[in-house]
Amino acid sequence: MRAERFLTDSASRYPKKVALVASGRRVTFGELDAMSDRLATALTQRGLQRGERVIVFMDNCWEAVVGIFAVLKAGGVFSPINPSTKADKLAYVINNCRASAILAQERGLGILEHAQPHCPSLKFRMIAERDYAQVLEREGAPATMPGIDIDLCMLVYTSGSTGFPKGVMMTHQNVVAAATSITTYLENTADDVILNVLPISFDYGLYQVLMAVKVGATLILEKSFAFPQAIFNRMREERATGLPLVPTMAAMILGMKDLKVGEFPHLRYLTNTAAALPPAHILRLQELFPTSRIYSMYGLTECKRCTYLPPSELAKRPSSVGIAIPGTEAYVVDDNGARAKPGEVGELMIRGAHVMKGYWENREATDRALKPGPFPWEKVLHTGDLFRTDEDGFLYFVGRKDDIIKSRGEKVSPKEVENVLYALPGIREAAVVGTPDPILGMAIKAVVALESGSDLTEQNIIRHCAKHLEDFMVPKMIEFRDELPKTESGKISRRLVGALEAAE
Repeated sequence: MRAERFLTDSASRYPKKVALVASGRRVTFGELDAMSDRLATALTQRGLQRGERVIVFMDNCWEAVVGIFAVLKAGGVFSPINPSTKADKLAYVINNCRASAILAQERGLGILEHAQPHCPSLKFRMIAERDYAQVLEREGAPATMPGIDIDLCMLVYTSGSTGFPKGVMMTHQNVVAAATSITTYLENTADDVILNVLPISFDYGLYQVLMAVKVGATLILEKSFAFPQAIFNRMREERATGLPLVPTMAAMILGMKDLKVGEFPHLRYLTNTAAALPPAHILRLQELFPTSRIYSMYGLTECKRCTYLPPSELAKRPSSVGIAIPGTEAYVVDDNGARAKPGEVGELMIRGAHVMKGYWENREATDRALKPGPFPWEKVLHTGDLFRTDEDGFLYFVGRKDDIIKSRGEKVSPKEVENVLYALPGIREAAVVGTPDPILGMAIKAVVALESGSDLTEQNIIRHCAKHLEDFMVPKMIEFRDELPKTESGKISRRLVGALEAAE
């Protein structure tokens, strides 16, 4: 099965049902299917060939969703790029994948004008506000949908911790496997109304589109979470049943003073990924949304999703990110490649049909990530993340291999210290980094942003940590900032925090 079938099948079942609410427009499945057919025809008429790459350089708008499915129906490969991306990075991505076309908005035209002269592979561009209207008014036959399920479906560029962005190659088979597994454990149906503020250039946001269309659910696309109260008003109006979160959003929600306990009885579930939620935040979210299920999850672009914690286990093991998603396997190995014992820290491995095919034309990086597995016919994904399991096989994130701080000869997981910091009322954001020290090797430093009105001091925070952490893990210094630097996906970036530390 190919991913564009998500749309054609749902349009056949629910032609008049609202598929998408975005930019003040309500689009039915039938309309979305017809518009993407017409745009697919226009793409092929302009010369797009099977397997060629198309950049989707747009924010969370209905035109982007039409564009994604049109590219697939035309037999192309889409690559979503955040519209805030600067010209040099955009040019790098276009040249790296030798994109043939770009779908963009007026707001990105200035950036595109700077990048395009340096991108010889581009055959054409389409600006939504100028070109879509003419194309979408035409009558046209359904697109032919060339290709098979092992063809490349999308390239999602991920920066990782160092170097240039890498294009993660996901086939239709990969996408269908991931979307099917996730919608299975979330128990998504056509009755769901999912409100998404996450950028669809980020795979967590992108899959909200793919999964909603797959099951015939309604998707409310918003552009940001900058004004949480407006988003919650929208949730009331649309009776949203699902809300995907990242930790920074959870922190903003918990800082809202006027949200009442049980105010959203229709909200069936909340999900979190990008980074593990601190257990203290999970408990507070449970109190605020007592009738909602909270799914703690872990994933990475290279396989979309790795694990989820069944909500029934949340009270028993709030710091766990759970078990492998349905139809896949996740396990921890030690330094020798043997399966780690419960409690032993090692690298997380992922097996399954959702694992990427590799990084676009980057054999060295691919060979580091995909290595021979337990059976001769396969390669497994080496995540580069350190985990441990408990006696029941539930997984716990410890940290990135390259995040671990060695202080006084001991290994310190920044995540473990951050969880303790978040348990202290008054701390809104926190990141733990190492700073060079002539005696300790690396000293533990906590960089925090406080909630409005908090009067916490360095002494308060260090005293709190000393109560809950081994002495070598207690921060030796606290730095206060108004806000911590974040990645495009909204995750606090320890790398950027560390870079600021080095610059100072």
